[in-house]
Amino acid sequence: MPLADVHGVIDFYSMLYREPVGRTVVRVCTDPACALRGGEDVLALTCRLADVAEGSTSADGAVTVERSPCLGHCNSGVSVNVSYGRPVKNITFAHVTPAALDELLEGRGRTTADFWSEDYVGGDLSIVTPLCGRGRRTRLVEYEAVGGMQALRKVLTEMTPAQLIDMLKRASLLGRGGAAFPTWVKWEGASKTESKTKYFVINADESEPGTFKDRVLLEGDPCRIFEGAVIGAYAMGATHIFIYIRGEYPLAIERTEAALRELRAAGYLGENILGSGFSIDVEVRSGAGAYICGEETALFESIEGKRGFPRIKPPFPTTHGLFGKPTVVNNVETLAKIPYIVNHGPEAFHRLGTAESTGPKLLCVSGDVVRPGLYEVGFGISLRHLIDNLAGGVVGGELQAVLIGGAAGAFASPAQLDVPITFQDLRAAGLTLGSGAIMVFNDTRDLRDILRRLGRFFAHESCGKCYPCQLGTQRQFEILDRLAVGRALPGDVKRLQDVGWTMTDSSLCGLGQTAASAVLSAMKHWPHLFPEA
Repeated sequence: MPLADVHGVIDFYSMLYREPVGRTVVRVCTDPACALRGGEDVLALTCRLADVAEGSTSADGAVTVERSPCLGHCNSGVSVNVSYGRPVKNITFAHVTPAALDELLEGRGRTTADFWSEDYVGGDLSIVTPLCGRGRRTRLVEYEAVGGMQALRKVLTEMTPAQLIDMLKRASLLGRGGAAFPTWVKWEGASKTESKTKYFVINADESEPGTFKDRVLLEGDPCRIFEGAVIGAYAMGATHIFIYIRGEYPLAIERTEAALRELRAAGYLGENILGSGFSIDVEVRSGAGAYICGEETALFESIEGKRGFPRIKPPFPTTHGLFGKPTVVNNVETLAKIPYIVNHGPEAFHRLGTAESTGPKLLCVSGDVVRPGLYEVGFGISLRHLIDNLAGGVVGGELQAVLIGGAAGAFASPAQLDVPITFQDLRAAGLTLGSGAIMVFNDTRDLRDILRRLGRFFAHESCGKCYPCQLGTQRQFEILDRLAVGRALPGDVKRLQDVGWTMTDSSLCGLGQTAASAVLSAMKHWPHLFPEA
């Protein structure tokens, strides 16, 4: 392998380095949800305590301090990731305050591994989340006690792959990772290929600011995810399963590996599962800090050991995916729904949602609400019900804005609170559900600062493969930075629109195509925030 390729991979991922860093590396999240709770103060004090500038290493080589993109604890910020020791131990801390930094820098502090869970889990339904939010991993024996693994037994003993795919088709399950693509179409497409080698991939590279649902599921109830994955692998004829978990989720990785050991020991993974003649196993792959790897083809590249560059489609993954073989990729939340559909049938799944948006949905609520947390609801509820009734209402002021869909989403105004939460109704209102992130901002928040943080996120995370996104995200951030501090240049507002629509219309993948969505929606709702110089 050429040395340039090695350096290219190392430089691509935020958590890899080719120059020495401190014995302790501290990554402080300052994306919107954590910024609302003092992320900038935590970052500044960390630099002072370590006697180091942001992004640098202390003179004695003890500490490196970095500004980090979202760490997936938007409900319990400020969140800080710390890597220390030899071998390296990686911990993500929640609810970090300036007063707790001394302990944190020494590798001690409040973590979800050592304390009762910081994840509030609620909602109108409890279909896939009843075993989450308990502060620990649900063991296999506990999952079995409430009916877990019965769906897999039923599939392997009573159903053919074609019958299983037909059941999923009748359930009309749309992917929960953001694209809302029919799950059965992927399974059927891959099942019809003649390759002897096929792969099933679980996408757990959840990096969207405001989203943390997959982390909660993996930390609390990983066996449910793997039951869904093995069922999917059986349906499409996979020979191996990969789960790709973002590197900033050390606890999810640890608990996932523990669950896999239990599943293998019980005969749910490995050779001749439950005497059915079907064999499959799971391999865990960890990301290293790259939002773009949530895109399915970039994820393939990363698993293969390369930079996470998206591939041009077609060909599509169902025929040419991981290692060039037929591949199905499903999101963690999507797979969590599979056992329920098998056990209760498509009709029962339909009754939990609407005619076109079927089943339950997990919504990640963060920001200025009484109870930030993960909420399981049926499609069709209103934003008002979610915010006022389930999350306890707005705190610190009156409602100013709701960012739906995370950094790649769009802003809703208070006048849109009664829009039903379905894929179709939100789309008709000019909004997008995305992966289910709902960020609430009261009227004391400066939306220009929020937009600047979103702009910084995309400028940092653009992979650089296509020119519109590579340059567009940089120019967008520069303009938003000027607007946030009142130093706009003549023509900046028009340039911001031009850059946004150029990225939307001509970028290679979803990152660039949605990098300006929140900005363009804010310009429509609150034009006074964008005065011409």
